[in-house]
Amino acid sequence: MFGSQGKRDLSLELQSQIPILRPSIHSRRAKLTVKFQDLYGFAVEGNVDDVNVLNEVREKVREQGRVWWELEASKGANWYLQPENTIGIALKSSLKISALTNAITLKRLIRKGVPPLLRPKVWFSLSGAAKKKSTVPESYYNDLTKAVEGKVTAATRQIDHDLPRTFPGHPWLDTPEGHAALRRVLIGYSFRDCEVGYCQGLNYVAALLLLVMKTEEDAFWMLAVLLENVMVNDCYTNNLSGCHVEQRVFQDLLTKKCPRLAAHLDALEFDVSLVATEWFLCLFSKSLPSETTLRVWDVLFYEGAKVLFHVALGIFKMKEDELLISHHVGDVISILQTTTHHLFDPDDLLTVAFEKIGFMTTNTLSKQRKKQETAVMAELDQRVRRLNSLNLNGK
Repeated sequence: MFGSQGKRDLSLELQSQIPILRPSIHSRRAKLTVKFQDLYGFAVEGNVDDVNVLNEVREKVREQGRVWWELEASKGANWYLQPENTIGIALKSSLKISALTNAITLKRLIRKGVPPLLRPKVWFSLSGAAKKKSTVPESYYNDLTKAVEGKVTAATRQIDHDLPRTFPGHPWLDTPEGHAALRRVLIGYSFRDCEVGYCQGLNYVAALLLLVMKTEEDAFWMLAVLLENVMVNDCYTNNLSGCHVEQRVFQDLLTKKCPRLAAHLDALEFDVSLVATEWFLCLFSKSLPSETTLRVWDVLFYEGAKVLFHVALGIFKMKEDELLISHHVGDVISILQTTTHHLFDPDDLLTVAFEKIGFMTTNTLSKQRKKQETAVMAELDQRVRRLNSLNLNGK
C-alpha cells in the first residue's frame, strides 16, 4: 500500500512526464500550424486548438492517475493484478461480491485509461503476457536472441529493410540503439513462430510496445501474447487470410451499424480495406496519435480483438454526416485520414466506439468470422491458381 509520501512521489513523477504544451505567441495569434513532441517522443503537427485539446487530455491523464493511486491506497497495492479481477472469472465462479465489484470497477477504469506509469505492469498482467512468460525458463528471451544472432532469413531481410522506415525521426526509435532493440524483438519473434515469421505492420506495433514497456523482453512477451492470444489466428501469416476475414466482418458490421453510410460508400465503390487494413495490421499505431492509440490498446489487452471493430466503426460513425456527402473514393480516404491524425482526445473516439456503436460479443464475432472464412480461403486459392497459371504461361 502506498503511503502519503509514496503517492506524492508518484504524482510528481507522473506530472513531470506530462508537460503543458505552450505554442509561441505568434502561432497563437496567427493560428499557424505548430510542432511539438508528445508524451512518447513523437513529432506532432497541429493547430493551436489541437494543442489546447492535448493539454486538456494531459490534465485528464493526471486526474485518472490520482484515481488509480487512491484505489491502490484503499483496496491494496496491485489490487487490479489479481486474477479474479476479470469479469468472466468473477461471473463463472462463486467468488465474493467484492471480486465482481472489483472486476466491474477495473473494466470502467481501463476504458477511461491506464496511467502511463502503470501501463507496463497493468498490460503485462492483464493481457496474459506474465502468465505466458512464466511457462518458459527465465533465460528464454536472452537464449533466443543469442541463438538466432547472425542468421539470415526472408523475415530478417524484410525486418532490416523496415527498421529505418519505422517511425522515422523518433528521438530513440530512429537511432542505432532503437533499431537494434526493435530488430532483436522482431527477429526473436520471427524464430519463435515461423508460421508468422514477420509481417509488415508488426514493426510499428513492436516499436510502440518498446516505448511503453521500457524493456525488450517485456515488449517481446507483449508481442507474443498479442499474436498468440489476443488477435485472431492468421492475421499476420503470409497470405494474411485472418486479416482478409476481419475486413469482411468489418464490412458486414458497418452495413449493420451504419446502413445509410454503408450504402453510400458502396455506391461510390469504396472498399473499407483501403483504410481498415492498416488499422487492423498496425492496430491504429500509424493512424492515431500515440496516446489515443495506447488508450485503444488499454482496452484491447483487457477485452480482446472486438475492440478493434468498435474503434474502426467509431471512426466512421464520428464522420458519418461528412462522409454521406462525399462524392469520390479519394474524398472518403482524405476525410478518414484527416480525422484519425487529429483525434488527440481519446475520449471523443472511445465514447462513440463503446456508447454509440452498440453491444458486440466475442461469440457473435466468431460466428461472423467462420461465415467469411470459407469465402476468403476460396478467393485466396483462386488467386494462387491464377498466379501459377500466369507463371507457367510466362515460361
